[in-house]
Amino acid sequence: MSSTPQLEILDLRHFTASQLRPLLNEESVRWQRRLRWDYTSATTLLLDYLDGRILPGFVALYAGRAIGYTFCVFEADKAVVGDVYAFGEGESLVNPVCETLLHHLLEMMQAVPGIDRIESQLLMFPAGALASPFHSRGFRSSPRLFMTCDLPQSPLGGASSGFQLPAHFIVEPWRPPFYDAAAELIQHAYAGHMDSNINDQYRTLHGAQRFLHNIIRFPGCGIFDPEDSWVIRDTRNNALEGIILCSRVRPDVAHITQLCIRKDLRGLGLGEALLHHCADRISKRGVKALSLTVTEANTPALQLYERNGFTTLHRFEAMVWDKNGQ
Repeated sequence: MSSTPQLEILDLRHFTASQLRPLLNEESVRWQRRLRWDYTSATTLLLDYLDGRILPGFVALYAGRAIGYTFCVFEADKAVVGDVYAFGEGESLVNPVCETLLHHLLEMMQAVPGIDRIESQLLMFPAGALASPFHSRGFRSSPRLFMTCDLPQSPLGGASSGFQLPAHFIVEPWRPPFYDAAAELIQHAYAGHMDSNINDQYRTLHGAQRFLHNIIRFPGCGIFDPEDSWVIRDTRNNALEGIILCSRVRPDVAHITQLCIRKDLRGLGLGEALLHHCADRISKRGVKALSLTVTEANTPALQLYERNGFTTLHRFEAMVWDKNGQ
């Protein structure tokens, strides 16, 4: 008498890239179809890490076949959920294999000595889809929006917002020497901001430097595009007052990874001016659409994007656990 195969949850480090490639290839197709995002570069990097057997995580095995996976990354006293995916899941609120994998992953992460904080932003899953494993382990959620803008049909299709920068402010292309000043600006701009509760890298200069390093050097948010990234500089003291950073997620689609203005200059239209300047230049280089993510409760930013033609394609959740309940 044969028994029904059972779902097995095994250590990710027991598996090679070739064993998980079909799973990752399907996930890449999902990113392309749902978010207009070519995930090939991120998939290639992940496959390299898998062959190195260095990523902590789990694989769901059914009848000898890998049907799902999840992994995390440890950064000092913090851990970050890297991804979770299973064949056929991710587009509804019912994702049993992914939930099972996350239960194991979150239990493992919270048990690691010295880990005081865990963050997660699983962009592919609609809000509420993976609530059970997170809420059962004390995570708090913040709804976020994935927004897109088709440039030719949007207000960004024009050359400018009509706003003239003050005479002492100029817009310049991103250059590597701006790196440290940009990190300082990000830390300043997000001090006390709701997004610093979602991503604690915004809270310190070192964290902001790490944030910049990640989006510039790694393909998780697309391939960084310095030619489509800009800063506002004050010519009186050379201070950076605003930045917009973009990555290419497809030859004809760019993703805004960061748009921020120094706090004491908000409300003057600088963010809108940067957005229009970027859209004008990027359109001339063949980009037809822009995407970005924004916290749903961040009303000023949401209104800026909606006013300029961005619409919500997808609602997802940022999840955070603090050991000390902060």
